[in-house]
Amino acid sequence: MFGDNLFDRFGKTYKPGEIIFCEYEPGDDFYLIQSGRVRITKVVSDKEKTLDILQSGDIFGEMAILEQQPRSATALAEDEVKTLVFNRQNFELLLKSNPEIAIKLLKTFTKRIYDAKRQLMVLTFIEPDVRLADVFLLLAEKNNIPGDATRIELPTTKEDLLNLTGLEEKELQKHVESLIHQNKIEWKDGRLVVHNIKEFERQVNTRRKKRGG
Repeated sequence: MFGDNLFDRFGKTYKPGEIIFCEYEPGDDFYLIQSGRVRITKVVSDKEKTLDILQSGDIFGEMAILEQQPRSATALAEDEVKTLVFNRQNFELLLKSNPEIAIKLLKTFTKRIYDAKRQLMVLTFIEPDVRLADVFLLLAEKNNIPGDATRIELPTTKEDLLNLTGLEEKELQKHVESLIHQNKIEWKDGRLVVHNIKEFERQVNTRRKKRGG
């Protein structure tokens, strides 16, 4: 993604299955993936849930550069992973010596922060059906679907829904089948069709207002 010279200065390689960092441990580095995949997991209701599978160009661990708090999730190398590793000190050096690269990182960095916070908003819902509804809204946002759209199609899979909702497979399947039976969603040519996204938006907003957030 960026040149070999940059990897020589900031690069680190992880073996398949190697833990990059663990949830709750202290840390002051953040990572930009050059190649390979990284699984991000979090303990939710005493069970480990996959939050995301990150690939080349993605940033993770980014909150370390903004605030000194323990890691909010665990990062695990799915296969051989090459990353650029930054902390406050060497990132300041990068800002001065390679401003164009630093700007690219900051743009990616900003998006990753928003995505992480948005996904955590999903997990704050206790009700499985509301979680699923909020995931539909999240996916609509990620795919830049206009806010005035009603019937939408999302390029996603059941595994994506499983990862994003943090639900058990059987529980997710039950709610998906119920929505299909009610003709609220369907799978069509490998895409998830939501017949009325506004209905799910109202459901999520109503629940948020009830809990005051």
